[in-house]
Amino acid sequence: MSTPPLASGPQGPPALRPLLHTVLDALAAGARARGGPLPAGGPEAVAARVREAVGDVLPTEGDPEALRHLVHALAEGSADPADPLCAAHLHCPPLAVAAAADLAVSVLNPSMDSWDQAPAASELETLVTRALARQVYPESAPAPAPAPGHGPGHAPDALVTTGGTESNQLALLLAREDLGPGTRLVCGANAHHSLPRAAWLLGLPDPVIVPTPTGTLDPAALDTALTALPGPHLVTATAGTTDAGLIDPLPEIAAVCRGHRARLHIDAAYGGGLLFSDRHRHQLTGLETARTVTLDLHKLGWQPVAAGLLAVRDPRDLAALQYRADYLNADDDTEAGLPDLLGRSLRTTRRPDVLKIAVTLKTLGRTGLAALVDQVCDRATDFADLVRSRPALELHDRPTISTVLFRPARATDDAVAAVRRHLLHQGRAVLGRARLDGRLWLKATLLNPHTRPDDLTALLKAVEHLADQLAKGNTPA
Repeated sequence: MSTPPLASGPQGPPALRPLLHTVLDALAAGARARGGPLPAGGPEAVAARVREAVGDVLPTEGDPEALRHLVHALAEGSADPADPLCAAHLHCPPLAVAAAADLAVSVLNPSMDSWDQAPAASELETLVTRALARQVYPESAPAPAPAPGHGPGHAPDALVTTGGTESNQLALLLAREDLGPGTRLVCGANAHHSLPRAAWLLGLPDPVIVPTPTGTLDPAALDTALTALPGPHLVTATAGTTDAGLIDPLPEIAAVCRGHRARLHIDAAYGGGLLFSDRHRHQLTGLETARTVTLDLHKLGWQPVAAGLLAVRDPRDLAALQYRADYLNADDDTEAGLPDLLGRSLRTTRRPDVLKIAVTLKTLGRTGLAALVDQVCDRATDFADLVRSRPALELHDRPTISTVLFRPARATDDAVAAVRRHLLHQGRAVLGRARLDGRLWLKATLLNPHTRPDDLTALLKAVEHLADQLAKGNTPA
């Protein structure tokens, strides 16, 4: 048996070209077999098809058609975020140019734990993270260039993460190291689950969860909570809630934090993409007041997973992440000018996810990214108008970003949940669910700029039909 070819080196390109054709053909064939946004039949049917395609996971003799068969099985059994009726989650369809850049990363396989494993990628990450940090903190004065091997000065910086969860965990870690182990997290009930979970993970005191009956954090309620509790406090606000895409009143929350000398972190994993848009950036006024900000470009950035960031106003906070491992960042290597990458993450081995981000920023520019943001926000407004125009449906509220909550009028919560599950089981549409105002709502998160009004009308007709059938006591096929 001959040795399999490598993806890089002189044999890489000729070995990859036919394999890429195989993958693209299998993706297309799998999508045709799926026939919609989601595989039909529910979990048992999908699992059976996957088991049949895989067979023996580790056979005695290899199968040269394994790539074709398994990619086909994955494509047939996937929820396709590029389908207009796949609109449940903050799960975007990635741009082709970003996916192509991701292939280059897989081929070259750099690891971002030391400069000698990723020389160009380390410099690219420095350029891109600082540029994105300046989008969050535009008024911060640029620092002079640092001496080689001695850190980034005092200009805003950002760390590349796997997404909002890791960014939020890092934000709490930096706060703990700054304020002490008694730091108490104070957040709204609308905050992402990763925040109280991170407090538990880091051994912080039990967080204080401020009720958010309107869906956003009330500054007066926050003030009351901070007054009643001894500090130090880490307050977290949200710019783009997972359930409804709502944005907390950031300037007012920042003022409360200043009054109590509380540290502020803003989770803008969803809403951070509004920074690219001249039309929508004003919704993030106050973002720059936070000590740290979570961003996530595999939401309103159209990147393949993962593409998270944590922006840091004062990079001196990052000193808490510094660590020495002689084989990665020996003192004499650092003093000789080799950049120290180990303090850029709690992970050791990590891919240069910054390449796809850099390629996207450079290819589309601010204007191109703004157009995508504006398109999905406009489409959400159109969708809300469609819902409002249909007597059989009820709209929760107009969208803040690109999430729309709606439900069949006069339906019970059980019926709303059943409508969603029937759509999933039939493979016809992928909608999320959210509980607000004491009721269950269907959630459409529109992140596909190619979605058209006809697609949205078809989605609403499907919901209306299922709700009608269930109301009549019929079990939809």
